[in-house]
Amino acid sequence: MGGDPAYQGAARELARVLVDCRMDLVYGGGGVGLMGVLADTVLSLGGRAYGVITEDLMAREVGHLNLTELSVVSTMHERKSRMSAMGDGFIAMPGGFGTFEELFEVITWAQLGLHSKPIGLLNVAGYFTPLLELIDQGVQKGFIQPSHRRLVIVSSEPGELVQGLLMYVPQAELDKWVD
Repeated sequence: MGGDPAYQGAARELARVLVDCRMDLVYGGGGVGLMGVLADTVLSLGGRAYGVITEDLMAREVGHLNLTELSVVSTMHERKSRMSAMGDGFIAMPGGFGTFEELFEVITWAQLGLHSKPIGLLNVAGYFTPLLELIDQGVQKGFIQPSHRRLVIVSSEPGELVQGLLMYVPQAELDKWVD
């Protein structure tokens, strides 16, 4: 859950925004942590929550058993691939190594043109600020193209972030207007 109650508050607010926008939640299928709070809140508000979890994690009893639908798959790769296919966009909330790994994978997939879905960071209490500074340094030092930096939409407010995702236009679409 993290050490700041603001993280749980942001998860609950994000759930409210998703339900108000009639957006379904697709996530890793756990019943613990911030994502468990998010799923529970989405469901309590009448929304739909779809989870994808591995057999191993399910065996550890961390699977959320009250979701709209829970798919159990064999591998983490299959899990991430299925979630990516099911979702229309991505939002990362404060989290650990798994969050970072999943975030950078979807950014890399976008960079390579494997998807053109919006990617958002919910920067609650400045959690992602050091990461964003690292990414910006990568741009400044010539390792990351500025257009790839723009793949990540950032806000500390769930409503603003979701609106940014809804308004997202992939770079390829923008390029068509310039030509």
